[in-house]
Amino acid sequence: MVTSISHSPAETAALGERFGRAAAPGLVIGLVGDLGAGKTQFVRGLARGLGIEARVHSPTFALVNIYTGGRLTLFHLDLYRLDTREQIAAAGLEQYLRPAGVTVVEWAERWDDLVQSPKPKVQSPESEGGKHAPCARLVRLEVLSETERRITYEDPGA
Repeated sequence: MVTSISHSPAETAALGERFGRAAAPGLVIGLVGDLGAGKTQFVRGLARGLGIEARVHSPTFALVNIYTGGRLTLFHLDLYRLDTREQIAAAGLEQYLRPAGVTVVEWAERWDDLVQSPKPKVQSPESEGGKHAPCARLVRLEVLSETERRITYEDPGA
């Protein structure tokens, strides 16, 4: 695990951008952190790293925003309004765990399968006959002060 301290939203976005530049098809990133921790800033940077020029905003009310036009498609999910696994299944979000591009899940702690067992999901995107198998990474953002965030993550090679 890698831990870094971000001193600004721009630094948080820069970390996301490194993830985006290193991303391969099938990557699933779970973001965990309180309101205002910087999850959406991280996703904005990730989108920039993928070469996506669209304005990124939190999909709290839409549940999913899809961004194209970059090196890979970005599927941005927000589980803030969903409380149970049944609600997630009913919303049809499980399909995004096997993306042809990259999936980022804000409030990933609400999706037990994603947070509690990311290791079994880490596989080569070329496995399973060319289908994109998920490669899960968990990123935790913790508010330390008004401007500082502790960000802990598994190194994606970025």
